[in-house]
Amino acid sequence: MGKNTLIEWTHHTFNGWEGCQKVGPGCDHCYAETRDARFGGGHWGPHAARRRTGARNWNQPRKWDREAAALGERHRVFCSSLSDVMDTHASVLPEWRRDLAALIRATPNLDWLLLTKRVGNAERILREMFPEGVPANLWLGATIVNQEEANRDIPKLLRVKGELGISIVFLSMEPLLGPVVLPPGVLGECRCNVEAEDGAGMHDGRCPATRPRPISWVIAGGESGGKARPSSPDWYRMIRDRCTDAGVPFLFKQWGEWAPLPPEGVAKPSTVRTVGGRSMERVGKAAAGRLLDGVKYDGVPW
Repeated sequence: MGKNTLIEWTHHTFNGWEGCQKVGPGCDHCYAETRDARFGGGHWGPHAARRRTGARNWNQPRKWDREAAALGERHRVFCSSLSDVMDTHASVLPEWRRDLAALIRATPNLDWLLLTKRVGNAERILREMFPEGVPANLWLGATIVNQEEANRDIPKLLRVKGELGISIVFLSMEPLLGPVVLPPGVLGECRCNVEAEDGAGMHDGRCPATRPRPISWVIAGGESGGKARPSSPDWYRMIRDRCTDAGVPFLFKQWGEWAPLPPEGVAKPSTVRTVGGRSMERVGKAAAGRLLDGVKYDGVPW
């Protein structure tokens, strides 16, 4: 998928600044923190100043926009993979976000995917960034790794969508750390409970009362890295089936370090863990792949 990234659900990644701090269990083994340490550190944690990237990096999206226009395509940009636009650290200057807002508006052939673990800050920050209104090429996503975060943050995400008129909001359920039952209706399922013996009033397809669909896209995947935690295939099946029933695009990003052990499989006990009643074997990200029940799920909104 990526033009300058290995992330399966985007064409490009852009970081206007680098640095962040942990806010939840999904951050425990953060790859960006590991990367920061590998390159000398100093930009991670509550007391570390964030670092703005250089002008050459900031000019790249304009080039991507021209390329997308020439191809007659829309390209997705993940912003920010090494930081969080909704991070309120004092070292993140207001002009950084204003410059990012101007860049998003100046690149209409790019869809900017702002994925955050701080969705509670999103409405205020986006109002400051876009006082004239959030542009249609901004998508807002929330990271959801367990049921607690789903219960807490999905309503916040949908509230921001409604208040600011954001066209597409999405969930990134990676690393998935437990089974998650998505709240009723968030994928646009029918909530009318209309029933009649002759079928009168029943909906053929999506219920018109729930349009536009609340959540437009769901990404899910396991954890990678040396300390990765395994996940159960049943957790992904439950999410996939909900998305399929609701007609919501579903993308299974990866198993991560752990893959399901086939029923006839033989492995060293030290490489196997049982999660949710399923045996998972540590085989490495490349070997684990990204097939769920033998299928590659690459759904995107468009």
